[in-house]
Parts: sequence; structure tokens; C-alpha cells
Amino acid sequence: MLDKVLIANRGEIALRILRACKELGIKTVAVHSKIDRDLLHVRLADESICIGPNPSAQSYLNIPAIISAAELTDTSAIHPGYGFLAENADFAEQVENSGFVFIGPKAETIRLMGDKVSAIKAMKEAGVPTVPGSNGPVPSDPVECLRVAKEIGFPVIVKAAAGGGGRGMRVVHNEGSLLKSISITQSEAGSYFGDSTVYMEKFLQNPRHVEVQVLADGQGNAIHLYDRDCSLQRRHQKVLEEAPAPMLNEESRQACLKACVDACIKINYRGAGTFEFLYEDGNFYFIEMNTRVQVEHPVTEMVTGVDIVKEQLRIASGLPLSLKQEDIKLNGHAVESRINAEDAKTFMPCPGKVEYFHAPGGMGVRVDSHLYSGYTVPPTYDSMIAKIICHAPDRTAALKRLSGALDETFIDGIKTNIELQKDLVNDPNFITGGVNIHYLEKKLGL
Repeated sequence: MLDKVLIANRGEIALRILRACKELGIKTVAVHSKIDRDLLHVRLADESICIGPNPSAQSYLNIPAIISAAELTDTSAIHPGYGFLAENADFAEQVENSGFVFIGPKAETIRLMGDKVSAIKAMKEAGVPTVPGSNGPVPSDPVECLRVAKEIGFPVIVKAAAGGGGRGMRVVHNEGSLLKSISITQSEAGSYFGDSTVYMEKFLQNPRHVEVQVLADGQGNAIHLYDRDCSLQRRHQKVLEEAPAPMLNEESRQACLKACVDACIKINYRGAGTFEFLYEDGNFYFIEMNTRVQVEHPVTEMVTGVDIVKEQLRIASGLPLSLKQEDIKLNGHAVESRINAEDAKTFMPCPGKVEYFHAPGGMGVRVDSHLYSGYTVPPTYDSMIAKIICHAPDRTAALKRLSGALDETFIDGIKTNIELQKDLVNDPNFITGGVNIHYLEKKLGL
């Protein structure tokens, strides 16, 4: 087992990793920016070290500073969490080349799945269902571009191969706007991601967002932990998630789960990962793979009883998977609300001092948060400050439990989106199940 892990992240996920390390007897090192010296995991870690000023580029994205911190503290491994450097292949490579263990996939796997074109190609070869598309970058010849788009069928969506976070994509409804849309998206892709490569896919009109959680040890063993529904989104940012995904075609579901496991073995995947799909009319369509732990991993943990972060640490220690597929049983339903420090109407971030924080409790209630009374939420980073996860024997009971937990949550001193989350959990259409990825934006009038 690893003896010391440097946590190259902040906030609730850093605390989550620290707790898993403590349970496994692994010492921890917390790195932080100047403004983050009072973060809870920094206080609880065995060692802490400041790696730079507040801007991410000078701290949490500063690869030399993070590796230097690992060297100074005699660390054996680095856990990137999510965001920041978690899916940066160069970081993973530099960590390994510097003699440390990167807690995640190999650099070449991150590169493969980070490029949407190569990822889709690899998934097709592995038998994972994909969206009809251009089968690679869009052709440079305008006539050929139009031919491919017609073959796919309008509307199509033009996407940046290196894209993410909702950027670098554009829906095209007719031939007349195709070439201009491709040109604009290429320009955006080059500006945002340093890679102007774009590709085309069929634009699904009313899909849901369903994803499959996997674990693989890079030694020929892989399992799935079933699926999640993350369809409640605003501008491609998830707001509320649940597991398992409700109202799926069972035959398609089982085929998709198996295909994801087979793909992990085929590409020799190592660590935790998530296959993301659009789901429409009983069919799954692969869109991307996230080569890291997800924000929404707790709902999967609650319904399977598997500690995903502990499994990451075990795999990084060179141990084979401790579980087989037949060990994974679904137990009930779980729902997660993301609590953000933001105005519930304008969605503008609302940093400031938390005068009072009271977390909900009771049977089946889990809170992942770095908040405490007196903590100051900085304006520098992502506005998510907590996740409230509720588990119950069935979906209806889980939603009622989450509604009660939200009523019990008090955060004074800053604005939050708790009222929005209460509205969503009690929304009749959401309670019925199966809302699509456009539902929340339509509900909010965006």
C-alpha cells in the first residue's frame, strides 16, 4: 500500500481523498494556495505546503510547484482529484517520470480519451455505442463537409476534439450555416484548447445524460458500478444527479454496461473512470470518457457500497481489484444536490464569510463538504461548496429524504442555490423521472 499521498486539489474532493487515505493508514500532504491555508483538509493533513499565490495558474495548475512539494515531503504518490490537472496527460507523465505514482490512468490513456475524435474511434472499435458522426475530423473540402453532414442528417453538432465544459460546440440546423459554424468552432477550439480540430455528430433532440462508472486495475480486470443520470444541467454543468438511472431500457442498459467493461480491458484502463452517454429512445450514444473520479461519485457509492476513492488508492498501489462483477449489487436509490455559493436567480458566484453552517443529518444522509462556520469562501475558485447525498430503498423515498435534508441545511453569510435545489427535488416532472438535458434550462427560462 502507498505510504504517503500528496493531494493536488482543494475543497470537498481534497477532504474526501484525505479521509480515504486515513482509513487505509496512508499519510497525507495537502498543497494549497495562499488564500486556502484555512481549508479543512489543510488543517487535518499530516503535512501541508503552500505552492503559490491564489490564481490557479500559479498554484493548483503549477506542475513544477506540485512536483517540488512531493519531493520536499518525500511523497510516494499524487492524487489529482477532479478539475485542475486531473485529466492533464502531461501532468500524469511528469509525475511518473519524476518517480511518483500518478493516482489515475496512464498518460497515453488520458491523451487517447481526452481527444474526442480518438476516443470515439477507440470506443467504436471496442463495441461501445456511439453517435453517428464524421468518423474523425471534419473534411477540409467544403463539398465533402456538406456530403458528410447530409449523410449524418441535420441537425448536426460541431464539436472541438479537445473540448469540454460545454465550450467549443455549435448546433447546425441546415446546410446554409454549416461551413460558417465549422469555421467559428475551429477558431474557438484553437483559442480555448490550443487545438482547432473539430468533428461532427448527429444532434440528438431530447436526450438524457446517463453515465457508467467503471473501475479497472490495468492488470486485465475491470468492473462496472452501474449507471447514473445527470440530466439536470445548466449550460452543460450538472446540478443534480442520481443512481441508478431511472427508466432505462434494460436490454440496452445491460449491453452498454458490458461494452464499457470490455472497453476498459481493451484499452488496458487503470483506475476509476466514467463513460458518458446521451440516451434517447432506448439507445445509448457515447460522448466522452472522464479519466478521473467524478463530482457525483457518492451516489454510486451509496447504492453499491463501494468506496471508489479507496479503490483508486488500492489500484495505484499495484493491487488488483478487490471486487468482481458478481460482488456488485444495487441497493436502493441515491440522489445528490450540488450546493453552490451563488445567487439562485442570477447564478453569479457569491463568495464571502460563512457566519453559520449546519449540515443535515439522519439515516441515509451524507454530506461531502469542506465548509465550517467562520470559513471564508474565496472568489478565486469554483463555487461548489457542498454535496448533499441521500439514500433510501427506492427513488421516491430518496427524493423525499433529500427534500428534508435540504430543509435542514443552513448556510448563513453567503447566498446559495439551496432554494433552487428544493424546487428541483419537488418538481413534478422530475419526480416522474426521465427529464432530458434541456429541461432545467427551459424551466429557468434560459
